[in-house]
Amino acid sequence: AIQQVMKSREILGISNPQTLAHVLTAGVQSSLNDPRLVISYEPSTLDTSQQASAFTNLTHKELLVQLQQNIHHEVLEGDVGYLRVDDIPGQEELSELGGFLVDQVWKQLLNTSALVLDLRHCTGGRVSGIPYVISYLHPGNTVVHVDTIYDRPSNTTTEIWTLPKVLGERYSADKDVVVLTSGRTGGVAEDIAYILKQMRRAIVVGERTEGGALDLQKLRIGQSNFFLTVPVSRSLGPLSGGGQTWEGSGVLPCVGTPAEHALEKALAILTLRRALPGVVLRLQEALRDYYTLVDRVPALLSHLASMDFSAVVSEEDLVTKLNAGLQTVSEDPRLLVRATAPREPSPGPEAGTDDALAAAPEVPSSEAAREALVDSVFQVSVLPGNVGYLRFDRFADASVIRTL
Repeated sequence: AIQQVMKSREILGISNPQTLAHVLTAGVQSSLNDPRLVISYEPSTLDTSQQASAFTNLTHKELLVQLQQNIHHEVLEGDVGYLRVDDIPGQEELSELGGFLVDQVWKQLLNTSALVLDLRHCTGGRVSGIPYVISYLHPGNTVVHVDTIYDRPSNTTTEIWTLPKVLGERYSADKDVVVLTSGRTGGVAEDIAYILKQMRRAIVVGERTEGGALDLQKLRIGQSNFFLTVPVSRSLGPLSGGGQTWEGSGVLPCVGTPAEHALEKALAILTLRRALPGVVLRLQEALRDYYTLVDRVPALLSHLASMDFSAVVSEEDLVTKLNAGLQTVSEDPRLLVRATAPREPSPGPEAGTDDALAAAPEVPSSEAAREALVDSVFQVSVLPGNVGYLRFDRFADASVIRTL
């Protein structure tokens, strides 16, 4: 594609460098179908090697200030831990300041009932920090290969495994974790969200992520003020199988919602999931006490006890899963779970006639009122051919029928 542009010589007619950069970017991106490739004109940009050395030369105090700026935590209502990370620290920072993070941040979140990891504002970070984040959310009895990173400049691959040991304790495997994402979530943060989703360790809530790269480098083109931004490393994604990756396409959330509403949605999901054990228990009690096909009850109770609710993120999900399972096990389509909104208190005199007949034996005292009540419930007529027709839509209580 570059050779064709050089041969056409049309590009030589562009005198404005910014316009030239836009034209080159459009050409490269369309030729390779990769929006991460960008050519820019930046006469004031520092050399990237100077920027990198400035970062690595930070003092202990400067690193600490930077971590405090990029990491925020609190315990929300409902005993939900909230951890917002705006930049993923690398192995060097974590080795030096890991003890501080464990004491001042992690210990405050460790005993919460569920955890929200907010990556909506995280646009990158260091690849070496990936195993640390994953390991604190992964049970320690197994070591898992979570990614393989190919680095183009060195032409090498590096396998990323969970850590066999971590400072402090890991988050309990039986507690829910929700990862929040936005269209700005990029690079290393995307890889973390993707890994946790593929491991089924977290529910991803928010927007599809940026679809960036683990490491984007800005390379000066010759001695000019033109730069090429290019991904120099690639995730090979062993967890997904088939060579699938989030790069270029982004991480698709489990529950899609605008980024500004993602935390609210996550808390609603966690509230539902916190109620799941009670729902299952009440279903078991109802089946045990009321279901007429007694011989099928043990199988139903066993099924409910062994059900996997890890993918349930809404009432609709829960109802669908319960009905499919219960009806299959019982072979009874009448066995039905419904989600209903709480009923408002009866408004008294305006209540429906059916409810009045079924729930309360009180009958109007006046004859006219009794006749009106009967006429509203029972439809009586004589059809052609002298055929009597009687319709009523609900059986009333015996005491009401006797009185009427």
